[in-house]
Amino acid sequence: MIKWQPWGRTTNLPSFPSPIPNMRSFLWLTFFVTLCVTTNAALPAWTPPLSTRGRYVVDANGNRFKLKSGAWHGASGTWTGSGDINDNANHHGTQNSHTLPLGLQYIPIDTILDKFEEYGINSIRFPFSNEMIHDTSIVQDDWVAANPQFKGLTPLKVYDAVIDALTKRGFAVILNNHTNKSKWCCGVADGNERWNESQSWDQWVADWIMMVQRYKMNQKVVGADLYNEVRRDITTDPAWGSGSGSDWWQASQQASDRILLEANPDILIIVEGINWVGIPVDGFAHSRPTLTPAGGVSHTLLNSNKLVYSAHFYGYTGPNHSGATGIGETSDPRYRDLSKADLYQAYRDEASFVALDTDVHYNAPLWMSEFGTSGRDPSDAEKNWFLNTLEYLTTNDLDFAVWPLVGFRGGAAPDGDFWPLLNWNLDSNKNDGLHDGNDWRAAPWDAMVNNAGKTGQVAEVTKWHMLNMDNTDFIQSVTQRARGDWDSGARKAMCPDGQRLIAMSNSQRRGLCTNANSGTYSWNDAKETTVVWTEEYVDTDWASGYTKYQCPADHYVVGYAFRGAKVSTIICAKASKSLSKASSTTVWFDQGDNRRENVGGDYAKGDYHGGCVRDEYIAGVAFTTRIGKQGKPDALLCRK
Repeated sequence: MIKWQPWGRTTNLPSFPSPIPNMRSFLWLTFFVTLCVTTNAALPAWTPPLSTRGRYVVDANGNRFKLKSGAWHGASGTWTGSGDINDNANHHGTQNSHTLPLGLQYIPIDTILDKFEEYGINSIRFPFSNEMIHDTSIVQDDWVAANPQFKGLTPLKVYDAVIDALTKRGFAVILNNHTNKSKWCCGVADGNERWNESQSWDQWVADWIMMVQRYKMNQKVVGADLYNEVRRDITTDPAWGSGSGSDWWQASQQASDRILLEANPDILIIVEGINWVGIPVDGFAHSRPTLTPAGGVSHTLLNSNKLVYSAHFYGYTGPNHSGATGIGETSDPRYRDLSKADLYQAYRDEASFVALDTDVHYNAPLWMSEFGTSGRDPSDAEKNWFLNTLEYLTTNDLDFAVWPLVGFRGGAAPDGDFWPLLNWNLDSNKNDGLHDGNDWRAAPWDAMVNNAGKTGQVAEVTKWHMLNMDNTDFIQSVTQRARGDWDSGARKAMCPDGQRLIAMSNSQRRGLCTNANSGTYSWNDAKETTVVWTEEYVDTDWASGYTKYQCPADHYVVGYAFRGAKVSTIICAKASKSLSKASSTTVWFDQGDNRRENVGGDYAKGDYHGGCVRDEYIAGVAFTTRIGKQGKPDALLCRK
């Protein structure tokens, strides 16, 4: 059978006609060159843990921490999946990592870290496979020949030791579950297409909890990148919000909650979009959705300032192109075939909208966590794509991670390539990488990493988060989860601690939460709640002829429960101070949208929405069980 890699990285790029580079590309390159420096600044001081404020990652002091990252791969495997695993010829680029961070057999770790600093990197995306972390065998001495301090260790213990070295130097480390099996990513039927392809969903989550707990005391291990390039296997597409066994939104949402609740509440959660759906054959539906589904169904974490979204882009892939050559190749354009304007529009539509759109439920930092190209003689189209991508990252001040940081060639690796920034020449036993005189990427790379962008303090932003109980309960309050079930047998949703309900949809049982005016609407110290299932607290007939569930005085709605389509209960939080009733407005949304303030984004596409404005609170929900109504929420009582 012919092996192909429709969704994976390849360094054997197919030949395409070289477009004439436009003048703007040349001007941009000239600008880069004038700014170029050979050695970048040492790692700046920063204080963990990391969190998010709107589109930015910040440190514990609220200062911007831009993820200027690179991937140090190897611990997820380099074996191509066929032939003798001990034969270097059967590893990607004949570079055998032995399921360890690549290069440890040839390059002392201090040299590697020195180079990372030189390249302006401040954070490391650090892949692992589930198979590797359960491997109890001892690494062979020659696998770590340049780092004898790692002799006698298991692969996971070597991974531990490298993390220790990285974080002591000052790098932030982001754990990346790259593969299930220790194989090179990514191909068809390689057993790594989804988080649960070669293992159970429960085992995947258990592995994540173990890994995050393992490094909890090292606060410079800052992130959990949940899974790499989720994509179609032979028969099944990944989904986003379907509730099926291939639902990536549900898997990542549930894993995030358990990691934050059971392993480490301070760690960043990185969720990559969907890398591929459909059959890559002309005439059949196929695409790279990336993060587009998040615009409709986003994640709401238990700790809502810990979410980062990520996406991967390579010149040889495209919005509807798998990246394959030959089998699996379609006539769709690749990213490098697009005009600059079309490329930038694709980046925005597929990924960067999550960072660039404001006052929406899906707003989060965007980490372009894989992109890269060869440092030697790429085609004009490939070079223009890379330069345009660097410009896009710089202009929009986006977080990034280049692929890959480390590689080697010559000697035992005759097929080694020129993609790595640190590219060790085994014949001369020295580096022949980014800053060694032969790499065309040096000037533009240095200009990008030295571009200041947003620095210093980042202001707090108003949060908007959706409640989505389409397929299961969605209780995002840590406090309430510890208290148990307030409406047994009903489907329930509740806002994260520190937020309140501000809007609801009519038919989809979805809601929108916010922390707007949190000084006025803060939960009292005892975190008291009242569950309402009668009209006991109704103080005026604000929805005549309808059943009204209303909070007691000085309470506001933070969650709700349904039985089928019918409102079953609301749950109200007691405010830390008296709440005004001076202004009361009934907001009807049974026959059309009634969003009195256009914020939050569309959290229930195709449904009617009703909402209060940001300086109000929801004091009640009204419904009727008349024929045709089914008890769906039809009106809100908004007060201030």
